[in-house]
Amino acid sequence: MRRALFAVLVGVALLMAIAPSARAGRPWRGGGKKVWSGLVVATNAPRPRPAPAEMLRFDPTLRRTFGYNQFELIGVSRKALQNGEVNWLASSKHFSLRVDPRGVSRDGYRVNLQLFQDRQVLLETDATLSKSSPLVIRGPQIGAGQLLLLLVVQ
Repeated sequence: MRRALFAVLVGVALLMAIAPSARAGRPWRGGGKKVWSGLVVATNAPRPRPAPAEMLRFDPTLRRTFGYNQFELIGVSRKALQNGEVNWLASSKHFSLRVDPRGVSRDGYRVNLQLFQDRQVLLETDATLSKSSPLVIRGPQIGAGQLLLLLVVQ
């Protein structure tokens, strides 16, 4: 069952808006840009509620990509990432997201991502946050829905 969960977690799906460069021990340059992160439960509801304001621009793409009609934010964070420091971002009652900047490449910002359920690591992966794309990762099933992780530089 754990192996199946890991297979689902590694479903990296979209990319959309990120920030300029990073320096060790300092926030990313570019006017103190912050990374918005969200833990989202995607479900299909008979009468779906509108998406939260922070997610309105992603709603149509998320609907098409994942096939769900309702998105509920269960954890959110807005934080300037610091190179060389542990950066805990969005968290909820049972899930938390850790992001560690690893430097800048030609393609964007290299980061190490870890998704925790309570104290157990469910996913660890390296990713590149593009200057033009948010990062969306499909997480585990939660009841009748799916956990999604979103990272966007504002």
